[in-house]
Amino acid sequence: MKQIESIKESGGYLNRYEHESSSCHCKMTFSVYLPPRATTGKVPALYWLSGLTCTDDNARTKAGMQRYAAEHGIALIFPDTSPRGDDVPDEVDRYDLGQGAGFYVNATRSPWNKQFHMYDYVTQELPELLEANLPILANVRAISGHSMGGHGALICALKNPDSYRSVSAFSPICHPTESAWGKGCFTAYLGDDIQTWQEYDATELVRNGAKVKDILIEQGGADEFYDEGQLLPEDFQAACDSNGQALTLRVQDGYDHSYHFIATYVGEHIAYHAAALKA
Repeated sequence: MKQIESIKESGGYLNRYEHESSSCHCKMTFSVYLPPRATTGKVPALYWLSGLTCTDDNARTKAGMQRYAAEHGIALIFPDTSPRGDDVPDEVDRYDLGQGAGFYVNATRSPWNKQFHMYDYVTQELPELLEANLPILANVRAISGHSMGGHGALICALKNPDSYRSVSAFSPICHPTESAWGKGCFTAYLGDDIQTWQEYDATELVRNGAKVKDILIEQGGADEFYDEGQLLPEDFQAACDSNGQALTLRVQDGYDHSYHFIATYVGEHIAYHAAALKA
């Protein structure tokens, strides 16, 4: 880990780091907000997974999370959304595939399979790195995210229920095997085997018995991607209802897919996670 930036904010520090990733086989960049409480002891961590086209910089500058994290004494972890670099494959004419669009899967198809291992990076490599080098408690984690990152948060928690104390999402891609974004990326990264796709689909995971204690989802009622059928929260709600998975799905009238929506409700989500992390 090499620290490349540090900004004081809400009494703590918003730091940026880079390191050579063994999962993604390239240099990765991520940001961490350490609250004031981290100067006197280790703190729990909330991982935030961002959406298509984003880097680690979007949420940390637009969502206004840090003041809530400072109040509750939790660290915020902002990974990147994909591997990056001149030697990393990309689709420069597409925003929904390649760099900036890792979809939090472990790719199995060439040319993506060497470096696009964002699932392993988020669930294994990055937590181990941070808990070994920063004042962050081991195995006291929560996870959240937006859009593609909301999809990532849901699957990471459902596939690793003992690794996260809580999970929430904003406007997540809930059923990617049935959305255009998911179909396009899963075909490229994973091939044509639908059963393989289902291993990274929150709706299918719940249908197949995956379960966590509780899930909180915030969805904007005026979200253009909701209207286009990219997000499909009702499919996830139906799967949860049928399989006994506790879910609070809140559709907020008039809100869109942007960080204006996230900034409005992120304080409630951080309080939700803080309660679970301190339990």
